[in-house]
Amino acid sequence: MKNWQKKLILIVTFSLIFILPYIGSVVRWKGLPPGYGDFPAQLAEADPGFNALYFTLASMVALFIALFLIFPRLFGFKKNPSGQDPSLPDKKTPFPVWFWWSLPVLGISWYFMWARVHFFIAFEYYTFVPLWWAFILILDGIVYKRNNGNSIVSSKPKVMQLLAVVSCFSWFAFEFLNFFVVENWYYPNNEVFTNFGNVFWFSLSYTTVLPAIFEWYLLLKTFKGFRDRYRFGPKFTVSTKFLLLYFILGLGLAFGMGYYPYVLFWVLWVALVPLLSAAMALTGYWTPFTPIKNGDWSSVILIALATLFNGFFWEFWNFGSEWFHDSLPTNPNYWKYSVPYLDKIHIFSEMPILGYFGYLFFGVNCWIIWLIAAYIFNFDADFEVKGD
Repeated sequence: MKNWQKKLILIVTFSLIFILPYIGSVVRWKGLPPGYGDFPAQLAEADPGFNALYFTLASMVALFIALFLIFPRLFGFKKNPSGQDPSLPDKKTPFPVWFWWSLPVLGISWYFMWARVHFFIAFEYYTFVPLWWAFILILDGIVYKRNNGNSIVSSKPKVMQLLAVVSCFSWFAFEFLNFFVVENWYYPNNEVFTNFGNVFWFSLSYTTVLPAIFEWYLLLKTFKGFRDRYRFGPKFTVSTKFLLLYFILGLGLAFGMGYYPYVLFWVLWVALVPLLSAAMALTGYWTPFTPIKNGDWSSVILIALATLFNGFFWEFWNFGSEWFHDSLPTNPNYWKYSVPYLDKIHIFSEMPILGYFGYLFFGVNCWIIWLIAAYIFNFDADFEVKGD
């Protein structure tokens, strides 16, 4: 298969991710779904509410995932056969300069995001971007120290720039798909900026998603306990027939998300995985699932865990934006959830506890989108840095 043919398959597949939910939604609503086109998204209608059966089934799936992650040996994973760890961090490596100047930026941004200082109330509007980029650079600084002076910023600055660009466009894609599940999340403060101001500011905000996730991934890899935990597992190889069926499943889920926006709301985080990863595998491209054929599950699991860890900070800082205010905060990036059937048990956040499991799949989606962009536009997708 020629290179242009491979790219065409990826482009068509990526387009179907947006076209199929749109078609399903038009059929379901006899037109566009409620709230379609509002940016940032606003609550269009109330979700169906809590459902005990749905919650129980989802809890069983979540329990299985938790057992798999916490007790991998129950599922056939083994210890490192060699027992050697040649890439220990050099304790003499200092933190880089960007780590130190990012600390006060994060602290000041955090303060103004949560505190309502009346003389400086406008500062709250602009805290999200400096807070998150400071956090990203702090993570990078920790990776730098633990990885013997190697990090994305120090070793691959152009990759960091590309991550920011792809991150911006990828989260706009999720915001678009959010319309078809009738706003699982929404932003109450849509009048802080003008329409153009919202697009401009949120574009900057979306640049932080992929860099934060990938920095967490690299940080986890500096710990032997994470690095080796999922490297020696069951080996799986899949046939072309399986990949085709997997691809068809993705097509059905993408359409179903629009046609059954409440029952299949979770497909928003899942449909990209079978569609795009199957398309990449069928055309011979590397995916985060490729190493599993040799028993190495670490790529796909660590990116999932990295996103979960980062998700706690997303929810933590977001929740504090409201908690320390007497009324709705003026932070334009503040979001709320409208999750059908599962909205029970909250831990210091707007997100219900089962919603955190969605972060695991979201991380895989992010890596796949990053790879799709790299394969189509011919840039180096390797963000890994070596500390040897």
